[in-house]
Amino acid sequence: MDIGSYEVFMIKAGLFKLDGGAMFGVVPKVLWQKKKPPDERNRIRMCTNLLLVKGGGRTILIDTGNGHKFDDKFKDIYAIDYADNDLDRSLSDHDLSRSDITDVIITHLHFDHAGGCTELNETGGVVPAFPQAKYYVMKRHYEWAINPAAKDRASYLEENYKPLLEAGQLVLLDTGGEIIPGVEFIVADGHTIGNLSILVHGDDRKIFYAGEMIPTSAHVPAPWLMGYDLQPLLTIEEKKHYLPRAAEEEWFVYFMHDPDIPCGLIGPGRKGYELKEIVDMTK
Repeated sequence: MDIGSYEVFMIKAGLFKLDGGAMFGVVPKVLWQKKKPPDERNRIRMCTNLLLVKGGGRTILIDTGNGHKFDDKFKDIYAIDYADNDLDRSLSDHDLSRSDITDVIITHLHFDHAGGCTELNETGGVVPAFPQAKYYVMKRHYEWAINPAAKDRASYLEENYKPLLEAGQLVLLDTGGEIIPGVEFIVADGHTIGNLSILVHGDDRKIFYAGEMIPTSAHVPAPWLMGYDLQPLLTIEEKKHYLPRAAEEEWFVYFMHDPDIPCGLIGPGRKGYELKEIVDMTK
């Protein structure tokens, strides 16, 4: 997909599962299970659809997925699955390796977005997984991740991000905006403090990496929120702000955690905004 001066590709970085009740908060199970059926442990299928943005001498990766540093217990809890795809295989499909990545945008530091930021070296040490890249994250989010609240403490694993700062590769941002030409960093605090969504734009096309503001296509309606959100009422307000723009300007909305519908167009429906069309990312 071409967006302005950039080529944009979906990078499939593996599957996992999370509790359906946590993913849909106060939405009744009788409703959400029609869209995302749970397994016998009440978990729904999730994925890590990362976004690769190439152009202007840069190869940008948005988020990094779960990574490979977890133990067997972690793998079982979250049903980590790399049988069909992982980050390295997906990069190689585009004739790329980790060393080709120039920039890594981390929307936030929960393990399913930042776990792949670091890797184990041959001696078992934790090092940056993209040796040539600058990593970007909001400063106030990094500070939150170092000292999180009890509600989301389990989602932060310091080995995913502290080594980036120690290696001098982490850029802590004080503000959002167009940090990279044609790539807008949108700060949204509903899910967690200093969380980012990313808008890649050209003259006639835009793609919105919604991140945790709209993690799957089932979460398009403003009231469909995750139980993980720290400030759910703020998430609703953020969605009410961006959904009309996305519909009016026909943004391609990218659903990072949806294994079935990674990208689509949205528009007004009978009860607010809803998915209107599935978009083929190869066009």
